[in-house]
Amino acid sequence: MDYRRIKPQNYTEEQLRELWRIEYCEQSVYTFDHVLVRFYEDMFDHAFYESEDRKRKDKSILSYNRLEKIYWIKATLLDEKAILKKGWDNQGKTYFKDRRVAIVKGNYVVIIRFTGLLKAKFVTAFEKEDIGNILSGPDFERSGEYFGEAK
Repeated sequence: MDYRRIKPQNYTEEQLRELWRIEYCEQSVYTFDHVLVRFYEDMFDHAFYESEDRKRKDKSILSYNRLEKIYWIKATLLDEKAILKKGWDNQGKTYFKDRRVAIVKGNYVVIIRFTGLLKAKFVTAFEKEDIGNILSGPDFERSGEYFGEAK
């Protein structure tokens, strides 16, 4: 897996956005289990900006910490050793059936949302100091709706 880091401070924001566009938006990105994951240019802000105020969720600060791991998103999706969990719905206080959380490197998290058979959309990626709440949740289960019928 390509868990290399970049030095985002050596790039302009425009160059980083271009890297995102070329690496994720223009190429087909598949998971280790053959799910095509779609990425869009406007997701850059959500993935690489952090909020100064977590309560307001203002996403006002460009995060060098997140950006240095820009290649980790694809590496995580390709990593068959990633821990796979169901995604948590904060509003509904339940688990999503269409969200998959992949955890690698102890605390790096990538979330995708299934949109159809072997198709998903990138949601977000981040490092989380305490991931106990994610690890204690239910394991992700492959459904026929998103993976086809078991053979």
